[in-house]
Amino acid sequence: MDLLHDALKNIKPVNKEWYDMAQKHLDNLTKPPGSLGRLEEFARRLVAITENRNPLFDRKAIFTFAGDHGVAAEGVSAYPQEVTQQMVFNFLRGGAGINVLARHAGAEVVVVDIGVAHDFGEPPLPHFDEGEAGGLFISKKVVRGTRNFLKGPAMTRDEAMRCIEVGIELAGGYAKKGYKIIGAGDMGIGNTTPSSAIAAVLTGRTVEEVTGKGTGISDESLLRKITIIEESIRLNRPDAGDAIDVLAKVGGAEIGGIAGLIIGAAAHRVPVVVDGFISTAGALVAYCLEPMTSDYMFAAHNSVEIGHKAMLDTIGLRPILDLDLRLGEGTGAALAMFLIEAGLKIYKEMATFGEAGVSDVILN
Repeated sequence: MDLLHDALKNIKPVNKEWYDMAQKHLDNLTKPPGSLGRLEEFARRLVAITENRNPLFDRKAIFTFAGDHGVAAEGVSAYPQEVTQQMVFNFLRGGAGINVLARHAGAEVVVVDIGVAHDFGEPPLPHFDEGEAGGLFISKKVVRGTRNFLKGPAMTRDEAMRCIEVGIELAGGYAKKGYKIIGAGDMGIGNTTPSSAIAAVLTGRTVEEVTGKGTGISDESLLRKITIIEESIRLNRPDAGDAIDVLAKVGGAEIGGIAGLIIGAAAHRVPVVVDGFISTAGALVAYCLEPMTSDYMFAAHNSVEIGHKAMLDTIGLRPILDLDLRLGEGTGAALAMFLIEAGLKIYKEMATFGEAGVSDVILN
């Protein structure tokens, strides 16, 4: 509890004076005020978050937290649970969607085993020569998959806390190593189910309003999924006023890790780009623990999962992209990083009216 308490204590609201200073510079660039829309917003927020007039985002990382879910045994996903571990190997080989898009964004991929139901020491992890484009593997296993929350709590409160602490530690460690912006992603077969449960409890929406088809299940399976979540909430009675209780009873290990990553990033004044539905469930847990964390979050995109918007609205985040994405892994975060950095380049590289010898007089 001390690690979480200390991190929450170190989170401060972003100083409005830095926003105003950045806006003044943006308004002096060779363009009509506000004409670059949200690119200007991104730049303004980056300057204010870092409290730096000339921020440099030369080191970027996307964390893909991986975990399995006991509720997958109820048939809530179109894929078997083994796909989680198989995809971890794919990440490490550099062959997944997140690897491709992270390379495009110039970001490193960090794969975190926080709850996969597989021992990656047997067989040994594949060896990659330096320079190969796979992900870095970090073992921080808290559980070997969560328990089936249709039959009882997914995790103990202590396990949920440890998942949050893993994320806090990773964010702090990477901040100290000089990483200036990070992204949050996920991998876990069945994890739209706990995400929908978290969304329902913490937004106050009905389960039906926040539950979608995930990996592409049938209409019949969707109805079964909704029923499973409703029954699980009735059985476990998660306390909507206690986000850790919600995470423990109907959440997932990777969701907890993402919540901790966001809390740790905010404590170190590092902007964090939140991927899609599952990552936003983690962001919602972080927000409920400390609303000021939203100052440090960028919502990468609006997922096709119907509950995503409800969570974004609760946090107060406006998504950057709307591309019908639903893969996860951090793919949306990688794409959004590209645009966030474009906004910063405008701020840093575009000429002012004075430098360009262009009149800044606006005629009425």
